[in-house]
Amino acid sequence: MHGDVDLDRQVLERLYRGLRRIRRVEEEIARLYPSDKIKSPVHLSIGQEAVAVGVCDALRPDDVVAPTYRGHAAYLAKGGDLKAMLAELYGKETGCARGKGGSMHLIGMDRFILGASAVVGTTIPLALGFALALKREGKGRIAVAFFGDGATEEGVFYESLNFAALHRLPVLFVCENNFFAIHTPLEKRWATDRLCERVETYGIATTRVTDGDVLKIHAWATENAAALRAGRSGPRFLECHVWRWREHVGPGEDYESGYRSRAELDAWQKSDPVERIGARLDAGVRAAIDALIEREIAEAVAFAEESPFPEVEELTADVFAS
Repeated sequence: MHGDVDLDRQVLERLYRGLRRIRRVEEEIARLYPSDKIKSPVHLSIGQEAVAVGVCDALRPDDVVAPTYRGHAAYLAKGGDLKAMLAELYGKETGCARGKGGSMHLIGMDRFILGASAVVGTTIPLALGFALALKREGKGRIAVAFFGDGATEEGVFYESLNFAALHRLPVLFVCENNFFAIHTPLEKRWATDRLCERVETYGIATTRVTDGDVLKIHAWATENAAALRAGRSGPRFLECHVWRWREHVGPGEDYESGYRSRAELDAWQKSDPVERIGARLDAGVRAAIDALIEREIAEAVAFAEESPFPEVEELTADVFAS
């Protein structure tokens, strides 16, 4: 029993560190953004961190993830280099895409983080292709496709579901449903809200988490990743209801725009996963984790600011085959 208690404590500490780290990194990005030091549009996932953290904590280092353009959380949760990420946002040559990609095109192939894409839904078939390769490799590795509710309206989503189910590929489909495609609410885009029902028609088992509970997400990912590794199942689908606290793109808020209300934000903030998990930790442990995160962020910001911009020759590097 003592071992189980220790394991639970270790999991809680890991999840809290992941949640808090992403939250504080993005709050720092929002603070820095008006200075114009960041040379890229930013799509913040403040409020949505539980999905990436809950899923990625259940993965192996050699599993593959495909983030969306709102991908800071998935990049960091999968182990992406924070210094390289911030340098990328600054447009510096030490960035993860050597300053060419910016916030929407983070990549970390050393941690099996596929390059994110600004085009909605396009990383879903990329994750699918990797899942096919991983199945043929036969080493128990899996792929995860992260995407928003807007991406489920792209034809490639349904083509990918069908192909994955047909070939029983080791892929987890994870939908971060924040109810808006930019500013258009779900009820103006979907005839019904029964997304899981639509996915089930492909013979794919589905789960819906409506309260952003990172422990529920973590339990789902742990169970289904194990089943995929053992060859006991085909693809699995998770729909997570979440709420982005900030505007669609940029560091600010948009509750005066009329398309959503601050009352809805208040309701989601009362169940903030960062605070829910943090409250379960010893106060001293939590303070130590927070302090380490602050030091790491400060070092990463200094690294980004001190790094050089790319040379002019970098403009054509990796553009043409040699």
